[in-house]
Amino acid sequence: MREIKEVRNGIGNISRRRSFDMRVSHHHRARSQAPVDETLSRVLFVQQSRWANLPPELLHNVIQRLEASEGTWPARKYVVACAGVCKSWREITKEVVKTPEQCGKLTFPISLKQPGPRDAPMQCFIKRDRATSTYHLFLGLSPALLVENGKFLFAAKKVRHATSTDYIISLSAEDFSRASNTYVGKLRSNFLGTKFTIYDSQPPHSGAVVLTSRPSRRFYSKQVSPRVPPGSYNIANIVYELNVLGTRGPRRMQCTMHSIPVSSIQSGGNAPTPTEFPRSLDESFSLPFSKEPLVDFSSSSLSEIPINVESKDVPLVLKNKAPRWHEQLQCWCLNFRGRVTVASVKNFQLVAAVEPSQLVTQADQDKVILQFGKIGKDIFTMDYRYPLSAFQAFAICLSSFDTKLACE
Repeated sequence: MREIKEVRNGIGNISRRRSFDMRVSHHHRARSQAPVDETLSRVLFVQQSRWANLPPELLHNVIQRLEASEGTWPARKYVVACAGVCKSWREITKEVVKTPEQCGKLTFPISLKQPGPRDAPMQCFIKRDRATSTYHLFLGLSPALLVENGKFLFAAKKVRHATSTDYIISLSAEDFSRASNTYVGKLRSNFLGTKFTIYDSQPPHSGAVVLTSRPSRRFYSKQVSPRVPPGSYNIANIVYELNVLGTRGPRRMQCTMHSIPVSSIQSGGNAPTPTEFPRSLDESFSLPFSKEPLVDFSSSSLSEIPINVESKDVPLVLKNKAPRWHEQLQCWCLNFRGRVTVASVKNFQLVAAVEPSQLVTQADQDKVILQFGKIGKDIFTMDYRYPLSAFQAFAICLSSFDTKLACE
């Protein structure tokens, strides 16, 4: 334990910029823009210290014990800091730290693109800011947890167009530029708010095939910043059933997850799990200059997005769990197990929609994969689990916020 404390104290104040422990405050942003000389001097100091020259076996043991002892945020930032010491530390840290599916913890930014835990849901909450049309996702185990004390995960900003609405999703609470290295994807709706498409800035799996559905305007990276994302990959579609004036009861929705095969919830199945960002966002904020043509993100039409993901497997389809009518309360009810406390048309639970031939057990069919609900003014809980990632779950929940002219 003494070695763990020494390591934590020695490297706890480096690599803050590489950690995804981002905050909403402007104060944090100012601190992250430290002079380059100061940052380099801190890194060189650690690299030249005794910790950088530890034998691999001993280093593996120390990082493993540190990872086990610092299981929650903000203390988990020390595990992230280990990966920022040098290349050898980074490789061993990546070997020690498991995916959320395996350990139930979020550590590196790529964890937000990996499937959640199988055994228990990952509990988060969303804070809505009506004045700025932004939404912030935090990791939190208690609905009473204040936003300032939660672990910031994602932010999204609503951008209206003439015939559609975009929700730009970023790893930063302040930078929503699609040319930024913090841009991870977006959600786009049609005019009525009944159909949505989730776009990922990176291929959802190594075998993804890029299809061009129709010609579209393009631009070349030499005309813009080299940090422009390489494309938008259609990974999911969300459809809300038409329900004018609410005559058909509560909202009904269906999500087709193109990047997740239905086999992932079958016995022995696995969901695609990315291990790193293609632009090495975990490791560096630089991107080599490229001359390849990129997608024009200014288009406001769903049909003009040229990149789609083709999969030979049948995609997983999620549907909202049907609520039951409560005679005494005279309202529709769902069992959120205490995680939702305020009635709202936005509240929902998603379960798998499968055919008998797909050999999914009844227990897995009844398992709630994602639930979302209101707990206070502009505060909502979001609990997700395998095979969804935090990014996919957040995008689906954002669709519930959008105005639906023909659904209620």
